[in-house]
Amino acid sequence: MDIYHVIVRPLVTEKGTHQSTLSHPETNWKVARGGSYTFEVHPEATKTEIKRAIERIYNVEVLSVRTSNRLGKQRRYRMTFGETRSWKKAVVVLNPGFHIDLF
Repeated sequence: MDIYHVIVRPLVTEKGTHQSTLSHPETNWKVARGGSYTFEVHPEATKTEIKRAIERIYNVEVLSVRTSNRLGKQRRYRMTFGETRSWKKAVVVLNPGFHIDLF
């Protein structure tokens, strides 16, 4: 899979912005916290593919990748029921000293 198809879009939310601004010393209770960025990724992408794509696209060093599959929610429009699409979320933690200017 091409690296530009692995990363769908960055997720810019209030929580994600807060996590990206925290530094590693401020969260000394756990080493892998701070400097983390959230992305929507391809549902079939693995952690190693996500790591490789982030490192090549943004020119940073990735410490760890956490993923979660988000199920679609049921929605109702008048008398019919539907479902929003399912998607995959990846939280990427960078090595200290690296950051992404996007957030």
